[in-house]
Amino acid sequence: MKVVNLGAQPSVINNYMAELRDVRVQGRRSVFRHNMERIGYAMAYELSRTLGYSPKAVPTPLGTKQVDTCDEHIVVGTVLRAGLAFHQGFLDVFDAADAAFVAAYRDEGKREDLQIHLEYMAAPRLDGSTFILVDPMLATGGSLELAYRAFMRQGQPAKLHICCVIASEEGVNHLCRLFPDDDVTLWVAAIDPLLNDDAYIVPGLGDAGDLSFGPKVKL
Repeated sequence: MKVVNLGAQPSVINNYMAELRDVRVQGRRSVFRHNMERIGYAMAYELSRTLGYSPKAVPTPLGTKQVDTCDEHIVVGTVLRAGLAFHQGFLDVFDAADAAFVAAYRDEGKREDLQIHLEYMAAPRLDGSTFILVDPMLATGGSLELAYRAFMRQGQPAKLHICCVIASEEGVNHLCRLFPDDDVTLWVAAIDPLLNDDAYIVPGLGDAGDLSFGPKVKL
């Protein structure tokens, strides 16, 4: 698997990341969601530079112009609910893309007792598509792997891109074992070194779903 760490180079993404992490800013949910979207825009742009394009004739009021436009059928998939704002950034860039969703959650508890559950999926056929799986937090990699396997029930994409805001080194290593070849790319805005005993990324930013939408009550 190829790993592209956008945070390793100076760019405006680091400004957005600073606000996402900052406890003095996190209480403003609209700002938090907007920064998730903005990182999605920026990452989608960088990813778009790797896609396939060909020239098409575009009529203008004064003639025609050959413009190179994307040839790939893009599907953007995400894990509910934490991924929604990040997902929106990708849809705003890839405005002709289809969308796919799964609902996955993990039981709160220690890492050794961690269990991940999948409850819902809505997705188009993925055969031959460029599938972009977006999930803001890559901790152990377990929930992302579960979501990936669920989406693969809808067919085999031609290309797979995995996009995260923050990944742990453990999560990156997990995906490298899952995808040993270079035909899968992981895009991240930051890689953090540790997971704590509750499998949260350290220093991370906390719970992306709660910070975006408020606390949840387990039924």
